[in-house]
This record gives sequence, structure tokens and C-alpha cells, in this order.
Amino acid sequence: MKSIALWFWNIKLHNKIFLVLLFGALFGTLFNVSSYKIKVTYKEQGEEKSAIIERWDLVEFVYQASGGVQAVFGKDDQLKILSHFQNFSRDQKQNYGILVRWENPDGSIRQELYQRIIDLQKVKTIAVAIKPIGTLFIRLLTFIAIPLVLASLIVGASSLGNIGIVGKIGAKMIIFYICLIAIAITIGLTFANVIKPGEKLAQDAREKLLVEFAPNIKTKISENIDLDVINTIVNIVPTNPISALANAEMLQIVFFALIVGITLTMIRKEKSEPVIRFFDGFSELMIRMVGIIMKLAPLGVFALISATVGEFGFDILQTLFWYALTLIIGLAFHQFIILGSLVKVFSGMNPVRFFKGIRNVMLIAFTSSSSAATLPVNMKSCEENLGVPKKITSFVLPLGATINMDGTSMYQAVAAVFIAQVYGIELHLSEQLIILLTALLASIGTAPVPGVGIIMLIIVLRSVNIPEEGIALIMGIDRFLDMCRTVVNTSGDAAVATAIAKSEGVLEITNEK
Repeated sequence: MKSIALWFWNIKLHNKIFLVLLFGALFGTLFNVSSYKIKVTYKEQGEEKSAIIERWDLVEFVYQASGGVQAVFGKDDQLKILSHFQNFSRDQKQNYGILVRWENPDGSIRQELYQRIIDLQKVKTIAVAIKPIGTLFIRLLTFIAIPLVLASLIVGASSLGNIGIVGKIGAKMIIFYICLIAIAITIGLTFANVIKPGEKLAQDAREKLLVEFAPNIKTKISENIDLDVINTIVNIVPTNPISALANAEMLQIVFFALIVGITLTMIRKEKSEPVIRFFDGFSELMIRMVGIIMKLAPLGVFALISATVGEFGFDILQTLFWYALTLIIGLAFHQFIILGSLVKVFSGMNPVRFFKGIRNVMLIAFTSSSSAATLPVNMKSCEENLGVPKKITSFVLPLGATINMDGTSMYQAVAAVFIAQVYGIELHLSEQLIILLTALLASIGTAPVPGVGIIMLIIVLRSVNIPEEGIALIMGIDRFLDMCRTVVNTSGDAAVATAIAKSEGVLEITNEK
């Protein structure tokens, strides 16, 4: 055992992360959350108690005042029971109890009544219970992201020399990012129209998904979400930079840092140099902290993957196999063909070298589902493994983490077509062009954090009158696909950074075969 631990300690970090991904998935599978257990928390004689319901043939929601039955569920209806309870208001929860009936092996019928219900939830296993370890790892990376973006962008913009160079590099970057997003959406629409995953979803599976996951999106749909381009542009300018930093308003932070960096190039050198040195040192401090935090990566990755597999399992993959396959094929095509070609053509770099250089980035992006959390790792990998100088990474990558969402935009396109196909809605060319434009604009405004793509998807669906309730169809598998699309998002940022560094003549590579 000691020799195995020593061997594991000495292998390279990316190999450690890959191994714990596999073991985490296995651990989550072994200790997955049961679909036939419910933890009930209730009040009895003023005291809060809890119990595990391990078997039932029928679960009845009973109105306590009259004893009338409000709803009845069977032994395979765990998610329906939980969803039904979550629809109750706080007052209603206090007025209802659940009556659990089951048949013993000897044929006798038993029942148990739980009144004044406080909460119903799945019974957590050890695989889910260790999730806070993974959450702590992601929080450690995320808390570095905001100060790193601020410091690195100020240094990056000021080190470029003058506003003309900043504008030139900025224009190249925007063109690359917009083209990549447009290509990703087009790929997504193409594969969705060719494979037609929505037509392959069985009617009973559709009804089950809608019942199980509709309550989870009800509040999101009820929000007044709209895509206002003018407002988005206006809101980029913060009224209070400190507030923007406190609230992690990434676009506002980027704007403030760029303005500060550009202005530093316009004042006397003896005045600007101390400020630049301070932020340069602060940026180096953040990068050094990344190295320290990454030592915890195997532990954090193991906990996150175990919890994800343990909670959601692989059953949902069978139901949504064609939808997941369509998106994964599209993401893989974009990742290895489009980004690989971009790196080869515009950077003169061997794509194999590129993907080897960002393997830690891809692994962390996969487990964290967050471009912001992956940003520190991406900057470190691009500088140390790909030869992209700091003045480029500190300018291009923070902006990329904010506005370049190749994978997210493809997901929105595939999901919109999938939901339309399930509902039998025909999308003509004009409507698919609207999806392309709306998904492009929405992805630029997408925050670099897990799960926010669902909010942007609502905007896309509304643009072509696809029922928003259809999001419930894909909610069960969204976490896994979010992990996949974040890999493409962060890889796209790194590819553009290498291309811009090459165009500026500052990419330090040897062209390996």
C-alpha cells in the first residue's frame, strides 16, 4: 500500500487527475444514491425528527385536517414524490403528511404516517457526502479568478505599449472568438438536424422527464429574462468598480481593468511603473497560489466526480442517449478538428503538442464546469507549456473566459433543436438563423460559472417560440454535458491565445512533429 501511495505521489499531475477521474466514477457508481429510499424530516410533539423510508408500495399525501388523500404515488415514483413535495408552499408543507404503505413478505400490509413534514429528500451516500471537499477545491480556484483577472488585465493592457496595439490585438481576439462561436453553433445545428435526436425520444420517456424535472425549472422560467443588446453594452460600464468586484460582474471588471491598463500607458513612466509593478507582482502571487491549490486537485476531482456519478448515475444517459451523443459528437468535432486546425494554421503548432500542453486545463474544466475556476490553470499552462507570453495570456484569456463560449453556444443550438423535435415543431432556415444569432449573443453574455447556460437557453427558446418547459427534458443530464462543454470553452480560449501570440511574433515554440 505504501509503495502504491509513493508511486501515485510521484506521477505527473495530469496522470493523477485522470486516474482519480476513473476511480471517482467507479466510486460514485458503487455508492450511488438509491431510487428507492427517501429521508423524511418531520415534527413530532414539537421536536424535529428524521427517518429513512426504505420501502413502500404506495405513498399518499394526506391533508392532516380532514385525512383526505391529495395524491398517490407508487414504488417507482421517488422523483415524482420529491417533486410533488417541492411544489408545496411552506404553509402547505405544514398541513400535509405522508402515509407510507408496504406489503411484508408474509403478505400482511403495514403503514406508517409522518405528519408535519419539514423536508423530503434522497438519502445521501458517502459518494455524495464527500462533495464539499470538491466544492472547497473549486472555491479555492474561483476566489483567485477575480483578483487574477483584474491584475493580469491591467498588466497585460499596460505592457502592450499603447492604445493602438491594444486595439489591434483586441480586434483580432474579438474576430477569432465570434468566428469560433458562430462555427460551433453551425456545427451544433448541423448535427442536430442530421441525427434528429428529438425524434428518437420515446413518448413515455418524454412524459417521465417532464414530470420529474419540470419543478426544477419553474422558477427560472418565471423570471423576466430577456436579451437586450443595448442594455448589455451599457451595463459593461460599472458605476462602482468595487461593487463589480464584490459581485463578480466579470464584464464590468474586464472593462475597468482595461481602462486602467490603457490609461497607464498614457501617463509618465515614473508614475505608471510602480502601479504596473504592484499589479505584476500581485498577478505572479495569484499564479503561484494556483500551483499550491493544484496540489489538492486529485482530492477535489475525486470528490466532484464521485458526487456527480453517485447522485445522477448513468441511467439518465440511456434515456437521453441520442441527445447526449449528438452534442458530444459536435463538441468533439469542434475541439479536435476546428480548434486543432486553428492551432495548426494560425499558430504553426502541432495540435498534439497543443492538447498535451492544456491537458490539465481540460481535466479541471471537465470536473469544475467553470471557465472562471479554470482560468488560473489556463494562464499557467499557456505560459509554461505553449510558450504564450504573459502579456498575451493576461489580456486574451480573461476576456476569453468571459465572452468566448464555444461549447455553451453549441449546447444551446442542439438543445433548442432537440426540444423542438420532441414537440414536433418544424424549424425552418430562417428560424435556425435566429437561433444562431441569439445563441451567439447569449453566449457572449453567459457568466463563466456552472449551470448558467440553462438561463441563456430560455432566451434562445423564446426567440423562436419553442416551449420553455421543454428544458425539463434535458435537465437530468445537464450537469454532465456542462462538464463537456466547459472543456471546449476553455480550449478555445487557449487556441486563440496561441494564434494571437503567433500573429504578434511572440509565440515561443519549437515546431515539434
